[in-house]
Amino acid sequence: MSSAAAAPSPYSFQTISSMGEKELDSLPYGVIQLDAQGAVLRYNAFEANLSGLTKQKVVGKNFFKQVAPCTDMKEFYGRFLEGVAAGKLQCTFRFHFAFKRNPRDVTITLFYNDGNKTTWVLVQPFELGDVRIPPPRR
Repeated sequence: MSSAAAAPSPYSFQTISSMGEKELDSLPYGVIQLDAQGAVLRYNAFEANLSGLTKQKVVGKNFFKQVAPCTDMKEFYGRFLEGVAAGKLQCTFRFHFAFKRNPRDVTITLFYNDGNKTTWVLVQPFELGDVRIPPPRR
């Protein structure tokens, strides 16, 4: 369930959880927060630029069905569902977003935050290589 890229530590996810919108927007990778049903709660500027979809178009919509239907497969949505059901999820894998405007190969990290029962999706463009996603600086 993981690639050569190392997943961020749970500490860095706790840090991301406490960030305001401007801090999230300053991160050098995509950040998406999902509720237990897959609805987008938060969506940073890097991800908006990567996907070509604005925050206004995705927040409140189901990520797997309405925003990125290419993720509605066992390797992505299945992992999400299993993690939410188990209340535990931390994995990293490669994925291809087949967006019409800007298809991309990326490294995905999924992390379930038991504190607020949400899942974080971190999206790192693959051309950056298998570099560990750095923890946010405070």
